[in-house]
Amino acid sequence: MSDIADRIAASFARQGLMRTLGARLVHVAAGEVRIEAAVRPETAQQHGAGHAGLTFAIADSAAGYAALTTLDPGLEVVTSEFRISLLAPATGRLVATGRVVRSGCRIIAVAADVHGDDGAHVATALGTMVPVKVS
Repeated sequence: MSDIADRIAASFARQGLMRTLGARLVHVAAGEVRIEAAVRPETAQQHGAGHAGLTFAIADSAAGYAALTTLDPGLEVVTSEFRISLLAPATGRLVATGRVVRSGCRIIAVAADVHGDDGAHVATALGTMVPVKVS
């Protein structure tokens, strides 16, 4: 695994929310990260579909880690703004693919798409990440 992939895997392992959601980091490449999570009773809403919070969380993390692939060691990212459009019920295993739209010194524009294992396009999102120094 590359240095950046190792760095992202170590950071992902420290995320309590991702662990709680049962999410897994499944792909890291320059400017692109995929995270997957199964819809479980604990992450479903009252109708049985995945809760919007699950979809949002994995999309945000995938996009944030995609942004991190563009940065040098000693920097991390925080979400400044993130908006999501929910397009279809989230069922089964969800895969969030985050990607960098444009990387700058002060902000990094990102996007993410979430698909179900049945091929449904569950959500699309756009956001802004801000690089911060690791303390």
